[in-house]
Amino acid sequence: MIGIDRTDADVIVDLEQAGDRDRMVSEIAERCGGVLDGLVVSAGVGGGQHPPERVIRVNYFGAQATLTGLRPLLAAGTEPRAVVLASIALLSANDVTTQLCLEGAEEAAVASCAGSGPVAYAASKRAIATWTQQAATTPEWAGAGIALNAVAPGMVRSPMSEYYLGTAEQRAAVLATSPQPFNGVGEPRDIAELIVWLTGPANRFVTGQVIFADGGYQAAVARDQLPRNAAGVGRF
Repeated sequence: MIGIDRTDADVIVDLEQAGDRDRMVSEIAERCGGVLDGLVVSAGVGGGQHPPERVIRVNYFGAQATLTGLRPLLAAGTEPRAVVLASIALLSANDVTTQLCLEGAEEAAVASCAGSGPVAYAASKRAIATWTQQAATTPEWAGAGIALNAVAPGMVRSPMSEYYLGTAEQRAAVLATSPQPFNGVGEPRDIAELIVWLTGPANRFVTGQVIFADGGYQAAVARDQLPRNAAGVGRF
């Protein structure tokens, strides 16, 4: 297993930087001998704690560069599988920013959500989920035997969510407006175990999916808020 992060990892890079994205691919290729069997792209920063430009660059452009850059290594693997993390925030995303991301217009996407980290976060997650659906069935992915899926977690206890889910009172307030009827706030293992299955040999028939692991939020609250079809933007 090879870890990628800004600190304390096997490969230390900052996916906000285009040069680091390229260096990450070359370093991973060297470490794994040009072959990968599985890839989990969980890079992401929260819209409430980081400036919108960093959110867009890491959550979409860094994640997408990781997937495309390492795809040839997966194609050389045995039963290769890849998963990228999205979020239930994609249900409220801005279509303009999402579309600019999908077009590869990084600077324009950053400018389109200037001043709003939450807008950037939702758009970046919708864009990476849409890209996943668009790419998954292409010759480069499905045609090469690579399963590619996205997981969209709901509210999960983690260091990133500590600022708004850190106390019982905060969790209760959040669930009062954004209910997750099945078991409330999730735990990291609830997402990790799904990812393990999606990237493992038992997954022989699932690809191109955006799987909501959200305690029922999307089904209970947002089932009528699925993104509308738009030019170049998929429907989940």
